[in-house]
Amino acid sequence: MLNVFTVKKIEANGHPFEIYEAGSGDRLALCLHGFPEHAVSWHSQVPTLLDLGYKVWAPNQRGYGNSYRPDDVAEYKIEKLVDDIAGFIDASGAKSVTLLAHDWGAMISWFFAMRKKRPLEKLVILSIPHPGTMAEHFFGAQMFKSWYIYYFLIPGLAETGMSRQGGKRLKKLFERTAKHPENIDPEEMKLYMENVSTKERARCLLNWYRANMPFGMMEEMKNMPVIETPTLLLWGEDDVALCKETSYGTDKYVKNLCLRYLKGVSHWMQQDASDIANTMIEAFLSGKDVPQYSP
Repeated sequence: MLNVFTVKKIEANGHPFEIYEAGSGDRLALCLHGFPEHAVSWHSQVPTLLDLGYKVWAPNQRGYGNSYRPDDVAEYKIEKLVDDIAGFIDASGAKSVTLLAHDWGAMISWFFAMRKKRPLEKLVILSIPHPGTMAEHFFGAQMFKSWYIYYFLIPGLAETGMSRQGGKRLKKLFERTAKHPENIDPEEMKLYMENVSTKERARCLLNWYRANMPFGMMEEMKNMPVIETPTLLLWGEDDVALCKETSYGTDKYVKNLCLRYLKGVSHWMQQDASDIANTMIEAFLSGKDVPQYSP
């Protein structure tokens, strides 16, 4: 399935980025991966998006794959990551853009949509709460679920652990936390492991946390404008990293929201339940009623 993409290089904000591309045209589906993944994490969604008439771009974001990989923690601050999205859109030349995003890609997409950096047709968010509801519900069960963030902030320690044995710990993480790890393509997993195969490479991924967590985004969370872009939020109820409660109240921050909970689905939604996610994404992007999910 990974051969649905061709790979190209572009420049965004003066830096080189690796783009996994499928299809053509001026309607762009821009797909942003999360931590600790890779652009190819969207391969199962590509056929659905192509059938809907989109050109698909899945960039490796800064620090990932063969894209821009700065060492400086400050280069991973939220405003730079948000500006990268605008740079991708500008480089695409698209007339309309739908943004699909998972995990960290979804977090920066929330901010992108709030700031209206570029016009969006629709927004699809997988497995990450709006920063407003995350802040509201963080102090409680979620704080304990987020223990790993504090580990990631320790310089030297986290990257040493992640890169050990060429990234095999990462493979074990997916095997332990996904509901259906057998659905992850071996070549896809190989690319994930390459992202953390050395301490230097792993440090780039961890810098997303070190530049923004736990307090770096607090200023960003003040006076958040309501998002007007029609938004689909898909939430796996068996998410090991996030409490369901952190999604409660999203409709205060999103004017036109469709929220669906997927029982028995983990944080790794594209791999665990690609058929379910694709059905809901297809309905939403087609203007149909998005079905509820009952396993």
